[in-house]
Amino acid sequence: MAQRSDGDSVAESAAAVVGRLAAKLDEVTAHTQRVLMDEIADLHGDAQLVQLMRDNVAANIDTVFSAIRHSIPVEHVEAPTAALEYARRLAQRDVSANALVRAYRIGHQEVLKILLKEIRDSDLDAQRQLDVFEEILAVTFRYIDWITQQVLSTYQNEYDRWQESRNRLQAEVIRGVLESDDDVDIDATSTALRYPLRRTHLALVLWFEESNDQNELGVMERYVQDYAAKLGARDRALFVSADRLTGWAWIPVESESAPVLPAPADATLHVAAGRPLPGVAGFRRSHRQAQLARAVLTAAGAYPARAISAAESGLMLAGLAGGNLDEARVWAAEVLGPLASASAADERLRETLRVFLRAGSSYKAAAGELHLHFNSVKYRVARAIERRGRPITDDRLDVEVALLLCHWYGTAVLAA
Repeated sequence: MAQRSDGDSVAESAAAVVGRLAAKLDEVTAHTQRVLMDEIADLHGDAQLVQLMRDNVAANIDTVFSAIRHSIPVEHVEAPTAALEYARRLAQRDVSANALVRAYRIGHQEVLKILLKEIRDSDLDAQRQLDVFEEILAVTFRYIDWITQQVLSTYQNEYDRWQESRNRLQAEVIRGVLESDDDVDIDATSTALRYPLRRTHLALVLWFEESNDQNELGVMERYVQDYAAKLGARDRALFVSADRLTGWAWIPVESESAPVLPAPADATLHVAAGRPLPGVAGFRRSHRQAQLARAVLTAAGAYPARAISAAESGLMLAGLAGGNLDEARVWAAEVLGPLASASAADERLRETLRVFLRAGSSYKAAAGELHLHFNSVKYRVARAIERRGRPITDDRLDVEVALLLCHWYGTAVLAA
C-alpha cells in the first residue's frame, strides 16, 4: 500500500474522498441512471423495471464505495441482491446480455467522472490526487470485472430457464402482434395462441411489486380465469407472463360495455384493465390502455394494491397528461392555488368540487353521488373556490383537469 510520510496512506485518502460522495448516493445514482437510460435504449421499460434498475445502480455504487472506504478486498464482497434480480428480469424481458454489460461499463465511466471531480475539488496535492485516482480506478475496475461475471452467470441461467418455460413461444407471438402495425394472419395466429382474435377483447395487466415467495404467476392466472368465468366468457382467456412478477391477459367478451373489475383476493396483486375492443386492433389498443392505467397507478404510488380500469372517468386523460409529473405538479398548483395542498381537508374539498363540476354543476346530483346533504355540497364547493382564491368561471376546464390529476395521482402532484 502506498504511503506518504507526512500524512495518511493513499487508501485512507481514497476512503475520505468516497466517504464524502457516499452522502450524495441518491444524487450519484440518479445521474448514472439518467445516462444509462439515454445511452442504452434496450433498458427502457415499465415503471417497475426502471425502479429496479435504480435499485441496482444504487446497490452497486454503495457496494463498491463501501469496499473502498473499508479496504474490503473485492473477492470478499457479496453481489448485491438488486444486481442479480435486475439481471434475471432483463433475461425474462429478452433484453440482450450485451445491454447489461454495456450498462456496467458506461455506469463505471460515469461514476469515475464524478469521483475524479471530487478528487480535483479536494485539498490534496497533485501527486496525491493522482495516487488516489489510481487507487480508486484499480478497485472499481476489479469490482466491475467481478460483478459482470456474477450478473452474466445469473442472466444466462435465467435466460436458459425462461427459454424452456411453457409460454415462451406464445409470448413471442403475442409480442409480434402487439409490436406490429401490419396485418396479421388472424386464423393462423389464433391457432398458435389458441385464442379467438376475431372477438372483442378485454385486456388486463397484472403485477406484484415484489416477490412474496409464492407462485405469483399462478395467482395472476387464477385471477384471470376466475374473472373470465364471472363474465361468462365462452372461450378460454389468454394469459402470458411478461416476467416473473408481471402478467398480460386478454378475455374474449360478448359486449364492448366495460364490465366491473373485481378487486383481487390477494392484497398484494395489482390489476389494470383496458376497455373491451374488437378485432386485432382492439387486442392491441385495449392492452395499451391497460398499460397506461398501470402507469397512472404506479406513478401515484397507490397502495395497498387495487384494480383499476381504463373505463373509469378521466383515467386515460390523466395518463396522457401525467407524462411529466414535475410539470403537472407545478401546473396544478398554479391552477388550484392553496387547494392543491396534500391536507385531508383540501382533499375533501377537491373531491367535492370535482364531482360537482362533473355533474354539470348540479348540487343535487353531486350530493347523491357523494352521499352528502345538499347544503354540505354547497358549502364545500364554496369553500373550495375560496381556498383556490379566485372564481372558476373563466378557466373551468383547467380547474377540472387539475382536479382530475389530483384525484388520480394524489401526493405525486400535490404540494407538500
